[in-house]
Amino acid sequence: MTPALILRRAGAGALALALLILAVAAGAALGETAIPLSTVAATVAQKLWGAATSVDAIDAGIVWNYRIARALMAAACGMALAVSGAVLQSLLRNPLADPYLLGISAGASTGAVSVAVLGLGGGALSLTSGALAGALLAFALVAFLAWRAGRGAASVILAGIAGSQLFNALTSFVVAKAATADQARGILFWLLGNLSGTRWPDVTVAVPAALIGTAVCVAHARALDAFAFGTDSAASLGVPVRRVQVTLVLAAAAMTAVMVGFVGSIGFVGLVVPHVARMFVGVRHGALLPASAVAGAVFMIAADVLSRVVVQGQVLPIGVMTALVGAPIFAVILVHRRIDR
Repeated sequence: MTPALILRRAGAGALALALLILAVAAGAALGETAIPLSTVAATVAQKLWGAATSVDAIDAGIVWNYRIARALMAAACGMALAVSGAVLQSLLRNPLADPYLLGISAGASTGAVSVAVLGLGGGALSLTSGALAGALLAFALVAFLAWRAGRGAASVILAGIAGSQLFNALTSFVVAKAATADQARGILFWLLGNLSGTRWPDVTVAVPAALIGTAVCVAHARALDAFAFGTDSAASLGVPVRRVQVTLVLAAAAMTAVMVGFVGSIGFVGLVVPHVARMFVGVRHGALLPASAVAGAVFMIAADVLSRVVVQGQVLPIGVMTALVGAPIFAVILVHRRIDR
C-alpha cells in the first residue's frame, strides 16, 4: 500500500467519522423541541467524562436518555440494512435485492406479534427476543427452501418471496384472530418501524452487531468484486464461493434480524442506499460497503428527525419516512439507469 493511498483512506475515514458525529449531534439537537448543540456537547461531556457542566436536568435527560440513544440506534440500523442490501445485491446479482428479500423482516414481525398477542414464551420472552426468534426461523426456512430448490441466486430470491408471503400471512392471521383494538394499533405502529422505545441497553447490542457485521462484509470486499462476474468466474479467481456466500448471507441475516427485533420493519434503506452510494464511489466493494454504511446511518438519522418534526405533536413511524423519501429516490435511479442505456 503506497503512502498516498494510506493518506487517502485515512482522510476518507476521518470524513466519514465527522459525518457520523455531526449526524448524531443533529439527531440529538433537533426534534419536537430544539436543543442547542452546546447543551448536547455539555451533556455528552458530563455523562462520558464527568465534566462539571451546568446543564438543565430535563434537557440532559432528553438528550442522553432519549435522543442520543435513539440517534445511535438509527445509525446502527441504517448501517446494517444498507450494508446488507449492498452485499445481497452483489451476491444475488440482482439490483432489487435487499434484506427483506430473505423473509427476515416478515419472520421477525410474526415472532413479535406472537409474543405480544398470543403470549408466546409465557412472559419469559420480550418483544425483541420474539422478533429475533421469528427472524432466525424465517431465515432457516428460506435457506432450506433455497437449498432444496437448487441453491442458486434465483432459488434464494424465490424462496425469500415465498417465506415473506407465508410469515406476512401468519402475522395478519394472528392480529385478526386474537389482537384487541389497542394491540392491533400498537402492532401496526411497530410494523412500520418504531424507535420510540429505544433504551441504552438496546444500543449496546445494536451498535456492536452493526459494526461487527459490517467488518465481516468489508473483509470480503475483494471476493464480492469477483462475484460481479458470476460464481464461476469468482471460483476461477480462487474465491471459495460456497464459504463466502454462506458467511455473507449469515452476516446480512444476523444484522437484519437484530435491527428488526429492536425497531421493527423499515423498508427502502437496504434497497436505495447502496444504489446511491454506487453513484458516488463506484462498484468496488472496498469503497462501496463503507460508503453504504455511512450513508445508511446518516439517512436513518435524518429520517428519524423528520419523523419527529413533520407533524407537530406527533411522531410518525420511521418506516413511513424512509418510504416517502426512498421511493422517489429509487424512481429517479430507475429512470436514470434507463436513460443511460
